[in-house]
Amino acid sequence: MKTANAERAARTRQRLLLAAAEIFDEAGYEGAAVTRIVERAGLTLGALYFHFGSKQGVAEALMNAQATTIEPHLESTGLQRLVDITLVWAQRMQHDPILRAGVRLAVEQGSHGMNDATSFEDWRKLMRDLLETAQADGELEEGAEPDRVARFVVAACTGMQVYSQLATGRADLMERVCDMWRLLLPSLSSDAVRANISVDPQRVPAT
Repeated sequence: MKTANAERAARTRQRLLLAAAEIFDEAGYEGAAVTRIVERAGLTLGALYFHFGSKQGVAEALMNAQATTIEPHLESTGLQRLVDITLVWAQRMQHDPILRAGVRLAVEQGSHGMNDATSFEDWRKLMRDLLETAQADGELEEGAEPDRVARFVVAACTGMQVYSQLATGRADLMERVCDMWRLLLPSLSSDAVRANISVDPQRVPAT
């Protein structure tokens, strides 16, 4: 059971993360002064440095928090869960500041002296595990290698959101994700399996 101090510290950390996410999403890494972050959070510089050590520490925490904003919204398994992850991701990219900032920071990190593939690797491992489950359940065609497919989906989603952001402000990201699965699923699974896989934005609960 958490103590009152631990609960207060967790709330403070979350306030800082949310404020930092909003600033990073608005201004990018270089434009996100720590003074703006703590002002937005209504906290002190000391609190930020205590919890994260530096602005880079906050950025790393946001990059590595992406999956935790999506997983609680899912109940499916195997191949359907993999599809659902990308559908929830596309929907939450419209309004979730922590996810949006994490993605922006991960994609743009080279411009601010970082070179950390952890967030991409975490997505790959998560997707690979789901594909391995799908494989064990007989959902994948022979020759569909879980790790290769996972790497492709991570790379495809990364590129799609950049393109979509530039073209429509991510308004068509869900459509692009659905198109990806309609093109990809025939190479991954049989007609019988695909008949039970839904690529439908309505699967994502409204938030």
